[in-house]
Amino acid sequence: MISFDAFKKLDFRVAIILEAEKVTGTRNLLRLQVDMGELGKRQIVTGLAQHYSAETLVGMQIIVLANLKPAMFRGVKSEGMLLAAETGKPGDPQYRVVLVVPEQELPAGTPVH
Repeated sequence: MISFDAFKKLDFRVAIILEAEKVTGTRNLLRLQVDMGELGKRQIVTGLAQHYSAETLVGMQIIVLANLKPAMFRGVKSEGMLLAAETGKPGDPQYRVVLVVPEQELPAGTPVH
């Protein structure tokens, strides 16, 4: 359990996926370029390649944790984390990973509370 004060430190934002491509030499990783409005453009690396094609992601609005410390994945810098829901366990026929998306179109960078 975390406190409400700790939760308030998390900065969730609406982002628009501008570009998406597979990370060379990997099976699961995609490199996304996203627009976060006033926070600018960011690069996010995600393990969704087996659940979404790069082409289907371009133009989608997603929810991103914007104030996560950058990390490197296979030599590619990731500057945030997108939110997704997972059902089942990897290998199960019902296993799915689904992006968390806004119900309606919103401006890039809109805070999520």
